Amino acid sequence: MKTIALRLAYCGTRYHGWQTQKNAVTVQETMETALGRVCGEPVRITGCGRTDAGVHALVYCASFRTAATIPTEKLPLALNALLPKDVAVMAAVRADEEFNAILSCKKKEYTYKIHNARIRNPFYESLACFYPNAMDLPAMRAAARGFVGTHDFAAVRSVGTQTKTTVRTVYYCEVERDGDLVLLRVCADGFLYNMARAMAGTLLYVSMGKIAPEQIPGILARRDRRLAGPTVPPHGLYLSRIWYDGIVGEMMN
Repeated sequence: MKTIALRLAYCGTRYHGWQTQKNAVTVQETMETALGRVCGEPVRITGCGRTDAGVHALVYCASFRTAATIPTEKLPLALNALLPKDVAVMAAVRADEEFNAILSCKKKEYTYKIHNARIRNPFYESLACFYPNAMDLPAMRAAARGFVGTHDFAAVRSVGTQTKTTVRTVYYCEVERDGDLVLLRVCADGFLYNMARAMAGTLLYVSMGKIAPEQIPGILARRDRRLAGPTVPPHGLYLSRIWYDGIVGEMMN
């Protein structure tokens, strides 16, 4: 048996997230079906984390163990011949035996894309959140700095997934404009359920003047979800970077 790590990219529009579900199409199920055909055996694949329905991945890592003899370097072409066009395997490496896509992950970056223009663009319909009003980027940047550090992020999580602790470390939280797109980037050692989308919604409330930038530390300290902004729609969210040690980390860059 050998352990293989895959680098994936997918458009999440027509998927009900990563994790296999009984009555919905998911990326994990799609990948396992293709892997089963290529490897000639049932394959159980582990992803680097759950992504919700409609969320995309510019980069995603998944790992599995197999006794198949197909050369690792040929897996991307073999799998892509079977996968739908909105999922692609970008690279594959043989990892250390104990490698696990979720347990070995050091940190992740999510990017939330807001299409900020007066007229909607049909090409962004399922790829960015449309917001036609003026945005106060300096205030949003000031507020974003309040998320950085090790905090209890219970105020920006949705109930739905059990976790031992709601404490996480955010390494950076940035806001920038690229033409009509406003990009909200946050990097952390882990994310709670809907945490990135709730942080984006809170920054939007800051832009609207509903929350002052200096209120962010107090909102986190009070751990009350009602004090933060809304959970924004999933189609603007992308898993954009992930970090690993060793050969898998090199593949992700």
